[in-house]
Amino acid sequence: MSRYDLRSLFFLFCLLSIRTVSAQNPVFACDVDGNPSLANFAFCNRSLDVYSRVKDLVGRLTLQEKVGFLGDNAGAVPRLGIPSYRWWGEALHGVSSVGHATHFSPLVPGATSFPQVILTAASFNTTLFKAIGKVVSTEARAMYNVGHTGLTFWSPNVNIFRDPRWGRGQETPGEDPLLTSKYASSYVKGLQEADEPNKLKVGACCKHYTAYDLDNWKGINRLTYNAIVTKQDLIDTFNPPFKSCVIDGNVASVMCSYNQVNGKPTCADSDLLAGTIRGDWKLNGYIVSDCDSVQVLYNNQHYVKTPEDAAAITIKSGNMNDCNKSGTGLDLDCGQYLTKYSEAAIQAGKLTEADVDRAITNNFATQIRLGFFDGNPSKLPYGGLGPSDVCTEDNQELAREAARQGIVLLKNSNDALPLNPSTIGSLAVIGPNMNVTKTMIGNYEGIPCKYITPLQGLIQAASNSKVFAVPGCLDIKCSTNGFQLNPAKEAAAQADVTILVVGADQSIEREGLDRADLNLPGNQTVLVQEVTKAAKGLVILVIMSGGPFDILFAKNDDKISGILWVGYPGEAGGGAIADVLFGKFNPSGRLPVTWYPQSFSDKIPMTDMRMRPDSSSGYPGRTYRFYSGDVVYSFGDGLSYTNFDYKLKNAPKLVSIPLEEGHECYEQTCNSLDVTNSLCQNLAFDVHLRVKNVGAMVGGHTVFLFYTPPEIHNAPKKHLLGFEKVKLEPKAARNVLFRVDFCKDMSLVDELGNRKVALGSHVLHVGDLKHFLTVGV
Repeated sequence: MSRYDLRSLFFLFCLLSIRTVSAQNPVFACDVDGNPSLANFAFCNRSLDVYSRVKDLVGRLTLQEKVGFLGDNAGAVPRLGIPSYRWWGEALHGVSSVGHATHFSPLVPGATSFPQVILTAASFNTTLFKAIGKVVSTEARAMYNVGHTGLTFWSPNVNIFRDPRWGRGQETPGEDPLLTSKYASSYVKGLQEADEPNKLKVGACCKHYTAYDLDNWKGINRLTYNAIVTKQDLIDTFNPPFKSCVIDGNVASVMCSYNQVNGKPTCADSDLLAGTIRGDWKLNGYIVSDCDSVQVLYNNQHYVKTPEDAAAITIKSGNMNDCNKSGTGLDLDCGQYLTKYSEAAIQAGKLTEADVDRAITNNFATQIRLGFFDGNPSKLPYGGLGPSDVCTEDNQELAREAARQGIVLLKNSNDALPLNPSTIGSLAVIGPNMNVTKTMIGNYEGIPCKYITPLQGLIQAASNSKVFAVPGCLDIKCSTNGFQLNPAKEAAAQADVTILVVGADQSIEREGLDRADLNLPGNQTVLVQEVTKAAKGLVILVIMSGGPFDILFAKNDDKISGILWVGYPGEAGGGAIADVLFGKFNPSGRLPVTWYPQSFSDKIPMTDMRMRPDSSSGYPGRTYRFYSGDVVYSFGDGLSYTNFDYKLKNAPKLVSIPLEEGHECYEQTCNSLDVTNSLCQNLAFDVHLRVKNVGAMVGGHTVFLFYTPPEIHNAPKKHLLGFEKVKLEPKAARNVLFRVDFCKDMSLVDELGNRKVALGSHVLHVGDLKHFLTVGV
């Protein structure tokens, strides 16, 4: 009998056991079969609409019970048949063991661990983003059915990777607002989309809102950091992914961050929460704090005088002193501060019971959409899922495919790659990341189904070759005490091909730890340089990391024939690396971030939040959209084993904006116009391209459509309008269509935060092609 047969039998036993216990004390809310009296409660009536059910439930609760539902470890109400619920689950790139909700056991020993987000984003494949979300939510539902996780997952992280030293940049889709927005909405849809309208498969959460991208740098800590951000940068860089989450993805939750923005804690800012998330974007769900953020507001930031003030100001979204104004702010505390102090805040007149009702209404509405109050899940959609639906062969293959699609080929001198195993008699695999396991899955990880390390993948791919495996360093920090240079040089001197696998791990970059510089850790640079000098044959450098490094020395070294960046490639990362190196897969990943030189880190503090350059002070700006300095590699860089040509088939040369009669811009020169509904009607246009694979190998390819606007309002020097991933056989061609909504896609944000349409000459870029587009009235 296979292990999956045994797990299925155990699953059946668990369901039977649950039903036996349910007769006395329901494990699932509204389990009418186990407790028929629950049928009398309207909140258990699935035929009613969501808010009728919520209203009934809230009306049955005492104040003490209501307050208990403000924290992430929500207590049980046995008299209503409501079990306790742990809200905090994580699913950043697979069901994670981080948080209170999830655990693994012999019944479910692991879940599929996909590549860390930064690598998946490098695929620039929205179909893949959603497919991963669907697999993760299926595995989550299967685990929920046997009591191993909840239904709410505080993922994805959609902050902009603004600074290359940020320890959590690995969790994000990169530095570009459009890519991050597309990833956000696609992954959220994959997680949430259900077969029934207004239902959720699982509940996703986009975090950390907003302008959060510093954890712990040179003693500056995220808990007390005040991010000084211009309105222009907030609207055109930091907030777009969250907007896309809510409007395009219909996400169930948004998490506010630890930091302050311009002097206000994000979890107590009425403009950010009530004004933007609920007012402008119309969130259909709940707002949750980052863990213990409410407590931090009082204990660390000293923003309020008492814990009760902290409870009031967050729930009321900054309106602590106005008891007549109902709260439209925080609904749920990741922590227990609201459960401890909200009742006292009501007694002190700082908060009302109606404020608490509003908050828990949003929480309960989400749970009802998830089916939490619909009884035993075995009789509901997804109720047939169980342990055998976790870590399936298809799911594991998708993890390997995701890694393959994300891996970025940065250098390939003289077409040294792909390697031919039949011509390699000996292979040296060297470096601290050559045989790692957990390093490959990054942070916010779970327990993977299994690992394929880089060494295992390479041994399998070069099965007829003699393999020398030497770490060179005892650990990733590669200190002098653990430096083993001579054995590494001896191995390289004997081998036909040397593959160096270096980079980082969570001891170098993680939540709570930002990097001090952009150099490879410890003696890794020396290891690469000395091994390269000693090598008999080809040298290939593999960088495993979340953030970028200054590897200009390797880029310029003629003896290093190939460079790959492989992110943290997930449970099957070693197999994917071998697939790319040996030509079983043609690399198609493109960098989602700029790789800066070390001089950037020497001169620019992480705390400078400005995106735009300032020539008067020599500040170079940040990200490819604004940065004016030298780079090691650029956003979007990435090579293939084949070549692609573009032909622009059709695009407009003129966009004419109709204005009302007598408009001042008919009589005088205007540089820009305010974006209005009337102005923006019928201004969309199409860009038609022909893409051809002119090489000899099948390959995937990302087509980027960039544009450069006129030089007004400190506009980006270049901005991504759209991207599409295509796969083409040798000599095959395909048409690609970009639909451009002029006001949405090509408008600018001015210095005051207003949307503007720039008049004058715009340039569209596709590869080396340029198309000039004039916008006039």
